[in-house]
Amino acid sequence: MEGTGGETKDGAPKLQLAIRCVKAAFLLSSLKSSVNSVFESANIEEIEEKEKMWREIENLRVELVKERLKIKKIKLCGLMELILQVILVMLISSFFMKLALDIFLFDDESPFCKYSA
Repeated sequence: MEGTGGETKDGAPKLQLAIRCVKAAFLLSSLKSSVNSVFESANIEEIEEKEKMWREIENLRVELVKERLKIKKIKLCGLMELILQVILVMLISSFFMKLALDIFLFDDESPFCKYSA
């Protein structure tokens, strides 16, 4: 019995050492998996952030195109307004020019303007 008792005393530290090694291995494994999950979650967050930035960039590009079209429409409207104002000035000036010429040519009794009617 002493032989078995001696083996138990010698085996107990070996058993405790084995249990500690298993616990350490288990803790290292769980630590490794938690570190991997942290890195994976960080990578997932980074990928999501990049996707969000790309969507934002695309939205800004669309807004930029809309603003450019809006500016072109405003410029076209301004040009049309300018053309209409020039036409109006020309019409008004031609009206007054005709009125002035009619008064000068037809109401004047000068010898230079003799019309036979």
